[in-house]
Amino acid sequence: MLDRKSETGTQPSARQVPPDLVSELLMGMRLVGGNYRRIQLSAPFGVRFGTVEGRAQFHFVARGPVLLRRKDGGVHVMDTGDAVLLPRGGLHDLISDRDLPCRDVSTYEAALLCQSVSEIKDCNGCRSTDVIVFSGCMDFDLGGMHPLVALMPEVMFVGTLMERYPEILPMLEAMEREARDARAGFAGILARLADVVSAFIVRGWVECGCGDATGWVEALRDPRLGRVIAALHRDPGRNWTLADLAAEMGSSRSVFAERFLAVTGMTPVRYLTELRMRLASQWIGRDRMPIETAAHRLGYGSQAAFSRAFKRVIGSPPGVVRGGGASADV
Repeated sequence: MLDRKSETGTQPSARQVPPDLVSELLMGMRLVGGNYRRIQLSAPFGVRFGTVEGRAQFHFVARGPVLLRRKDGGVHVMDTGDAVLLPRGGLHDLISDRDLPCRDVSTYEAALLCQSVSEIKDCNGCRSTDVIVFSGCMDFDLGGMHPLVALMPEVMFVGTLMERYPEILPMLEAMEREARDARAGFAGILARLADVVSAFIVRGWVECGCGDATGWVEALRDPRLGRVIAALHRDPGRNWTLADLAAEMGSSRSVFAERFLAVTGMTPVRYLTELRMRLASQWIGRDRMPIETAAHRLGYGSQAAFSRAFKRVIGSPPGVVRGGGASADV
């Protein structure tokens, strides 16, 4: 079944995340493309993308139509001017017709246009009927709010945001012109616009109440629990006690602990530990912060205790995360 612009998760919700928490949610957002491609194709074609775990995939159709086929077989029609973000990446195809076999995008011959941007042309003389797509594989990190990524829809289309964010339309029109005309400097301009449009898609989902996401997001929608979550994220290194957190919520310790567990599915202590370790992983792996500095900033007086907690949550010692590089996309 063809489904145009479905599963966006950006429709308005009766219970939205409070505006102040939206700002805090997005303050630490990092959505930066590491590998962009301008792709020009003549039908019939089938291109497979297998974005690695932890990276998002963005597609903009400068000349369509093209079909986006998900791993489960669901198909979405994308036409000229459409953009989509797959926040968790994963296996998916861009195809000209249903049921076509696909070729992995990494096997195409690509010409480097500028740093991090390349071009693929698999067309018959570059006709006006060729499909043109600008794609980007992106590092997507929400810092301490990273649980939101797992709650996002598999595919998020920009089309549902036009009424709320009319300023997106000129960006999409500019992307269409740059991708089609290929003027001087177009590759870098497209890359930056792709980053901005992707950020708008994420913000739209959060501001509209995170779609149908439940569980952890309920804590953000609850004004009293939301204050606790915000306080933890503002000062994760503080020596928080149950009494401190209950006071933030304005309730007794027992009522707070019961409510927090019921809504988030974890105890306050576990939540704080996981928050600290996600931040530590970002600081150590991405920002190259010394392990001792990260431990101290997050309230650990002993590096050994910090390392034990880090391995328990992340699955690897902090030294391994610090020594490992970012994965490459395919």
